[in-house]
Amino acid sequence: MTRPYAPGYRIPTDLLLRAYASGVFPMAESANDPEVFWVRPETRGIIPLDGFHTPRSLKKTVRKHPFDIRYDFDFEATIDGCAEKRDERRSTWINAPIREAYVELYRLGHCHSVEAWREDRLVGGLYGVSLGRVFFGESMFARETDASKTCLYYLVERLKARGFALLDTQFTTEHLKRFGAVDVPRGQYEKLLAEALKGEAVFYP
Repeated sequence: MTRPYAPGYRIPTDLLLRAYASGVFPMAESANDPEVFWVRPETRGIIPLDGFHTPRSLKKTVRKHPFDIRYDFDFEATIDGCAEKRDERRSTWINAPIREAYVELYRLGHCHSVEAWREDRLVGGLYGVSLGRVFFGESMFARETDASKTCLYYLVERLKARGFALLDTQFTTEHLKRFGAVDVPRGQYEKLLAEALKGEAVFYP
């Protein structure tokens, strides 16, 4: 299931992409922990793109267009927002080696952000890894009500429009289940992954 890196280890981007292609992803115990470990869950969370559920309250928010939605506009600010400590989460799994690796993946075109802006202030967002026709959602944050939910809505709309086949959420939460997230066994997930890695979908531009 897991294998720790030595403290201070730099995650090579080619290794990271190979890991995603085989159903494995990295995490850290906390932002201050320099070690990184690999995770291959027995049960994987996904949101079926044709089964995404938009709650009524979110539909109202989206219709009002309260946010300026941008893609890959300020990726580093987005990952930093996801790593912020909040009242409901006093720690984060995004440590320095993970941040460095995903910023490099962004520069290579394999990591993307969906961002909610209001009056030139970043108020919410999410980021993830793009490979083949798969988008691996990593983390999201909100500084205003419905900001991250709106980003998720626009993420799904973009994935469907761009020909993606799989939205991976790694795990499910009660929050994600409201949007249609489901758990699938590892074997089933890896078959879905293998199929979705065939071909190429372009997230941005």
